[in-house]
Amino acid sequence: MTTRQTTQLLRDYESQNVTFCEPDGSWPIVWERARGVHVWDAEGKKYLDLTAAFGVAAAGHANPGVVRAGQQQMAKLLHAMGDVHPHALKAQLARELSRITFERWFVAADVRGRKVARGRSIRRGTSAVTGKTIFCNSGFEAVEAALKTAILATGKRGVIAFEGAYHGLGYGTLNATHRDHFRGPFRSQLREFGHFVPFPVGGDVRNLKSKPGKNEPPNVGCYEVEKHIRSLFRREKIGAILVEPIQARGGCNIPPPEFLPLLRQLCDEHGALLILDEIYTGFGRTGKWFACEHSGTVPDLICLGKAFTGGFPLSACVGRADLMDAAWPASTGEAIHTSTFLGHPVGCAMALAQLAEIRRLKLCERSERLGKDLLARLCKIQGPRSKVICRARGIGLMAGLELLNADGSPATMESLRVIKAMLHHGYILLPEGAPGNVISFTPPLTITEAQLIQMVSALQKVLLGA
Repeated sequence: MTTRQTTQLLRDYESQNVTFCEPDGSWPIVWERARGVHVWDAEGKKYLDLTAAFGVAAAGHANPGVVRAGQQQMAKLLHAMGDVHPHALKAQLARELSRITFERWFVAADVRGRKVARGRSIRRGTSAVTGKTIFCNSGFEAVEAALKTAILATGKRGVIAFEGAYHGLGYGTLNATHRDHFRGPFRSQLREFGHFVPFPVGGDVRNLKSKPGKNEPPNVGCYEVEKHIRSLFRREKIGAILVEPIQARGGCNIPPPEFLPLLRQLCDEHGALLILDEIYTGFGRTGKWFACEHSGTVPDLICLGKAFTGGFPLSACVGRADLMDAAWPASTGEAIHTSTFLGHPVGCAMALAQLAEIRRLKLCERSERLGKDLLARLCKIQGPRSKVICRARGIGLMAGLELLNADGSPATMESLRVIKAMLHHGYILLPEGAPGNVISFTPPLTITEAQLIQMVSALQKVLLGA
């Protein structure tokens, strides 16, 4: 089936709000197959994927080990009964998530004497800290499981979230997703328990030398954010702070290194939970297993998805075991939070294989090394003189190139032009940020340095109109 035939079927039979199609047929391409860092469209054209399909294909598209695990599991047990009759892989994966989160964090040497929830101190020689998991299907469901945990644990409905935040589009997560484009049409049906505060500006120091343009908002630091949060704790019943360590869809916004430790401190002071949405940043994307590790911050709950399985719908909310046991009652035969496909056996098999591939290929280390080189190259990119200002930022293989007009306003049209031109040249990129003026780079972590150099060179030529 050709691209034109597919897009026509979508126009005829899919909700018109889902897939954007340019009248001239230049967007979208129709994916036919993908492997490694490449995608082929319906006409057989080959592309270098700089998105990893929304960050999912961290170990490469159709990673052989992950595919094999999924195929073998499909032949053995295609479906099970979520919260009734379990299968072994769900138990094994829950144990593995405990090991790579709370167990690993609390055996690190630098956690000696670190304060955790409500003044509790974990020291060597005490009983091990473990994690417990609620499995879900999509990322937003993991966040909603965390929100439910927060109100069960604290009895307080309020949640502090951040301007620019994206936590998904379910009716629970819409209360914490900031962009009015998503939330506005449904506001009358929302209880709006989310309270938004500014997200502080940080990132690579090389990107902070230039002052904001006259049409840009002033930089907001942690001190101002702390004042907003303390005010909300005084006025509202706040049970949790929900935050992305790096805002991906918000425009690759990177906070100062002291930001997450500050939130940990404020939660401890006020008896609230710290929920980290690492759906995009988890599993090596930023050069660490999880982005919170850059600042040594241990959350109460962490939400995981996207790269978790390499391509199967599975997500997880992982919480400290003592917290989860205190919040959620033991099942008496009917769970109060579940779904038909909870802990799907194929997803669990693929997730275990994906985690093994991340280790085997040393993708965290690779992301850190290649990310530094990518950022250095992006920082040298220039836009057309006096017309477009380029600002790069990133950690690991999560980077963004912000395009601004000479007056400091978002250069949205130029960003979209560049992304469409790059697609024509064989590179898949996406815009991020509410104005769509940040070109994002979240390639498979298996990408090579040579491929990144090639892409940056092509991007520079497109920006200069060459």
